[in-house]
Amino acid sequence: MTVKKNDFVEVEFTGRANGDLFDTTDKKEAEEMGLQAEVKPVIVSVGNGMLLEGFDKALIDKEIDKKYSIHLEPKDAFGIRNPSLIKTIPMRVFREKDMNPMPGMTLQLDNQVAKVISVSGGRVMVDFNNQLAGKEIDYEFKILKKVDDDIEKVNALQDFFFRQRFEFKIDEGKVLFKDNKIKPLIEMMKEKLKELSGLDFGFEEKTPENEKKGEKNSNENNTKQQ
Repeated sequence: MTVKKNDFVEVEFTGRANGDLFDTTDKKEAEEMGLQAEVKPVIVSVGNGMLLEGFDKALIDKEIDKKYSIHLEPKDAFGIRNPSLIKTIPMRVFREKDMNPMPGMTLQLDNQVAKVISVSGGRVMVDFNNQLAGKEIDYEFKILKKVDDDIEKVNALQDFFFRQRFEFKIDEGKVLFKDNKIKPLIEMMKEKLKELSGLDFGFEEKTPENEKKGEKNSNENNTKQQ
């Protein structure tokens, strides 16, 4: 069985940049990197930008449960280093943000990640290039399985696009969320989400029956807490 574009698959991998480990789904290797978050294989929609482009393309036509390795030149990975993205910023800009820049420090500036190269007098030289730009990348990976379960697909899309999971149910091919606070995001992305999953995205209607049920559950929880 081979993988095609738009298939949802579960994949495990290890990524190295110029030989140095930078990303992995292996718990032991993650511990060596000092990662505290839970590490596990990821579910992605193949060929749809949920992985690094060169890695994403490499999944197509690969077999399930077989180990592979790929090598990516910088242009097919995190890009070539751009000298124009190395900038000198007045120290007062950092002071205004209550920052104390030091060489080697990584900072968030203007919604971009930047690395401090040097601090000299009233000037700070920072690099806005991706820290992996200009490096050759190697991946070892194995596609564990194809994913057909719609709940797993929706959760994979939530993990990628929302960075968190919201409660939902699937009713007759439609994904219905309970929390209206993400309505603007769903409205903006519903066509893309449907394209990837084949499902319509919307919200559970608030009927008197649902509201009574919600009030009952809330009262029961309050009683238990007391």
